[in-house]
Amino acid sequence: MRTITEPIIVNIGPQHPSTHGIFRMRVVLDGEVVVDLEPIFGYLHRGIEKLAETRTYTQVIPLTDRLLYLSAMACNHAYVLAVEKLAGIRVPERAEYIRVIMDELMRISSHLMAVGFFFNDMGCSVYTPLLYMYREREKILDLFEMVCGQRLTYNYMRIGGVSQDVPEEFIPALKRFVAEMPGFINEYEQLLTENEIVLFRSKGVGILPKELAINSSASGPVLRASGVKWDIRRADPYSVYDHFEFEIPTGEAGDNYDRYRVRILEMRQSVRILEQAIKQLPGGEVCSKVPHLLHPPVGETYGHIETPQGEMGFYIVSDNSIAPYRLHIRPATLINLTALKDMVVGWKLADAIITFGSIDVCMAEVDR
Repeated sequence: MRTITEPIIVNIGPQHPSTHGIFRMRVVLDGEVVVDLEPIFGYLHRGIEKLAETRTYTQVIPLTDRLLYLSAMACNHAYVLAVEKLAGIRVPERAEYIRVIMDELMRISSHLMAVGFFFNDMGCSVYTPLLYMYREREKILDLFEMVCGQRLTYNYMRIGGVSQDVPEEFIPALKRFVAEMPGFINEYEQLLTENEIVLFRSKGVGILPKELAINSSASGPVLRASGVKWDIRRADPYSVYDHFEFEIPTGEAGDNYDRYRVRILEMRQSVRILEQAIKQLPGGEVCSKVPHLLHPPVGETYGHIETPQGEMGFYIVSDNSIAPYRLHIRPATLINLTALKDMVVGWKLADAIITFGSIDVCMAEVDR
């Protein structure tokens, strides 16, 4: 006898361990197969862009910490870069090197969590990969604590530089980390890269074709895994990135496995940048003299950087007052999430959960 099935609608989230925060997916299933998906945003909306318009330019910096709390230092950098561009403020070279060091440490730290939780979603080796990656992340947080006293929301970058110079013990500790990290990345790869379960669950699953990745304005590892060699550090260099040699890893198929591999390869390139930054780190001031109440000239600007999740940009309109007249944030993960439906339709629900994890979302940034 032929079995007749009817599609059913299943709500996943907004409170669910697999949604990585306050996010809701309305999924239409035929049996276990996803036939439609509607992402629903807005459960965490905090109005950060509107709040920023009621604060001075300097007072906005702590708000940016709360956007992407796993990449908070990079969010600081994107905002101050936009303000410096708007006001024509010069940043001392030592501060630019320190910013690059912080950004690359942030990239490694964020990718560790992205990869660890990706395998956690997969149920592969249960909790082991994530615990291994927490181990190295703690070392990076120790470095951040040395420079600003904080381990999650740093508020370290300033308009015109950074809040203070790195302490004496920072560089020796950073050198030890840079020397050890390649060995730990090898350890992750030995555990995961050729793992039979990993290959079976992620190879050819959740494919985002190159053309669709471009048309949906995806960025970061999600875009590069689809074979597009686009990275703002090379396409529109900021700080002192043009002083360093590094490669832009890309994938081929644009599947869940490629998104994992690109993040692993990017961590290796970040270590390479850190080695060069330590050797080239100049002396001197770490912050320009900037008025406490900044009055940028009337005008508008867009400043953007390559965060671990992709392109983060700040569009600011100035009316010459002490606060932004308008401020809008271009978040990487919101844009990347818009391609989720195309990546999961036709796959089983269990594959959709892994694909969602491969995007590396942070709902605080999505809803702002």
